[in-house]
Amino acid sequence: HFQVKVKIPFGNKYLDAIISVPEKKSTYGVILTHGAGGDLNFPHLVSLAACLVCHGVLCLRFTCKGLNIAYRTKAFKAVVEYLELSDDYKLSGVFLAGRSMGSRAAASLIQQLNQGEDNFIQGLICLSYPLHPPKLPSKLRDQDLLSIKCPVLFVSGSADEMCEKQLLEGVASKMKAPTKIHWIEKANHGMAVKGQTTEDVMGEINASVVSWLGEMIELEHK
Repeated sequence: HFQVKVKIPFGNKYLDAIISVPEKKSTYGVILTHGAGGDLNFPHLVSLAACLVCHGVLCLRFTCKGLNIAYRTKAFKAVVEYLELSDDYKLSGVFLAGRSMGSRAAASLIQQLNQGEDNFIQGLICLSYPLHPPKLPSKLRDQDLLSIKCPVLFVSGSADEMCEKQLLEGVASKMKAPTKIHWIEKANHGMAVKGQTTEDVMGEINASVVSWLGEMIELEHK
């Protein structure tokens, strides 16, 4: 497989992105972005992209700085449109994925596009979805989630200080969409687990994403 660096037009500037392209033409892609900090080279993103491409799924990861959720959502939309209109890849559909604030932007975009009949977006992958501000479980950010219709995978740490376990399970049970939650035992919001290497944790995250995608679409077998 190979990687292509691209600049995606967004307003009067560009978003940096890297597309990991599988050897065989892929039917589906995953669009992936980082949380409040970091960029497209955030280790979890690099690791997941490498894993996806091995299973025949194209992965576009992009950088969008800025802590305004509406701004991040607009940027995500520009990236989806870029890939949807691209003659180079001609994908049948994409899954939107993000870490923390990136997953909020993805959920917000899907909620906005829900009104349309666009079947390009196949599902949502939320890594460490920030369901509430740290230690403020009463301030739930569940509005966008409740109106989403496409399948949703949550991968969260059971000790995530921004996603109380029972609260996420409660929200998932109220969602219209088919949902699955994969809990990373004892992981915090940054997906760190005492006594486990980052590689081990990323391996578990990647495996849970690939396994869920395999239920949704036909994957290449390694």
